[in-house]
Amino acid sequence: MKKIGILFGMEESFPSTVVERINAKNEKDIVAEAVRIDKVIQNEPLEYAVIIDRISQDVPFYRAMLKNAAITGTAVINNPFWWSADDKFFNNALAMQIGVAVPKTVILPSKNHPTDTTEKSFRNLGYPLDWEGIFNYVGFPAYFKPFAGGGWKNVYKLNNADEFFRAYDETGQLVMMLQEEIIFTEYFRCYCLDRKDIHIMQYDP
Repeated sequence: MKKIGILFGMEESFPSTVVERINAKNEKDIVAEAVRIDKVIQNEPLEYAVIIDRISQDVPFYRAMLKNAAITGTAVINNPFWWSADDKFFNNALAMQIGVAVPKTVILPSKNHPTDTTEKSFRNLGYPLDWEGIFNYVGFPAYFKPFAGGGWKNVYKLNNADEFFRAYDETGQLVMMLQEEIIFTEYFRCYCLDRKDIHIMQYDP
């Protein structure tokens, strides 16, 4: 019997729907369920042939567990090794390299020093930053959001520099991006499996 596991967090509808849809197909020797983990031992496989990951971006323990699962035979969706390179700023730059249009975007250092650093840790960083150049490049209105992660957490819509600096003061140690606002009429997401099969789906953000 091959098991397909769904690893998830607070979301409710998607995980249960996927499990129900897979099991409704009644494929021989295939069953889907919520992942159940009670111990993780290095280089020992889990009982799942496939794990669909919906939460490890927020849980470092799950990221480590999934990489261990991947090298011991479990097919993990999404690739847990890609996470280390997967941030919005890098993704935008990569998209531009291959000719995909993206909003004008800059990345900014965290407002507060990261733990275990001081001002001496940032002696290579110009101070103050070229705020005029940054604002002229991106323009307003703009969106201000973490360079990694999702779920619309810590996202601000800003109309001017004063609003920007008030928001910046609230972001603590988060590394943030300032991004041009794009007024869209249609919104789609592309779901890709194994870099070969792509499903384009209209989406309401």
